[in-house]
Amino acid sequence: MSPERPAGRPTSDRDPYTDLFMPVSVGRVSQVIVDQIRLLVRDGKLVPGDRLPSERDLCERFGVSRVTVREALRVLESSGLVEIRVGARGGAFVTTPSSHRLGEGFADLLSLSRVTAAEVTEARKVFELGILPMVIERATEADIAELFALVDEADGAQRRATYTMSMSAAFHTRVAACTHNAAIEMIVRSFHGPLLMSLREAQTVAPLMGRKGVREHRQYVEAIRERDIETARTVMTAHLDRTAARVQKHP
Repeated sequence: MSPERPAGRPTSDRDPYTDLFMPVSVGRVSQVIVDQIRLLVRDGKLVPGDRLPSERDLCERFGVSRVTVREALRVLESSGLVEIRVGARGGAFVTTPSSHRLGEGFADLLSLSRVTAAEVTEARKVFELGILPMVIERATEADIAELFALVDEADGAQRRATYTMSMSAAFHTRVAACTHNAAIEMIVRSFHGPLLMSLREAQTVAPLMGRKGVREHRQYVEAIRERDIETARTVMTAHLDRTAARVQKHP
């Protein structure tokens, strides 16, 4: 039986995978297979849509057992580099990791590290003030309307005593989306867990901090609507400085 060919590639008598995969014989071989395939994707020798050879074919090419190949494919699938499809036309297909999946990985890294609330707030000052010029320039009318809706929702939650720090985190995440920059959005999504952690720690010091914070959120959106970068910077600087002071004092 002839080897499966990558989808979208011209057919020929030559094996399309000649010289792509090399036998492995070290340590945890499944990880070596994962690293080889990642390198092939990075170098453009495998592209999204390509179908990898069958499990049996991969076993022969790498010189390993089917169990090892399956373990490598599971790792590649969990990282978003491969999609496993079932059925007559199934198999392992190269794909592109979504920004959401990449963000989840970075979020796990941050959450498992010993990042403090003070460090998170310090990073927020650099990041949130840094993206401000893009937010002012690129925020659309729809963006601004959504930000005002989040502020109105937070106002209502405060009156009902149901306000949470998750609402504050959602507001700051939505502000970053106003940059319309996929890389920035990915970074902010990955930062959501540590951001929420720092906000909750600040709330333990000042349980009523949300009231002033929501008012500042509204002032900030009003400044964005007016394309007033100086007012926006002043409001956000005061907003973040107050949070920073609270988490620094918290033991």
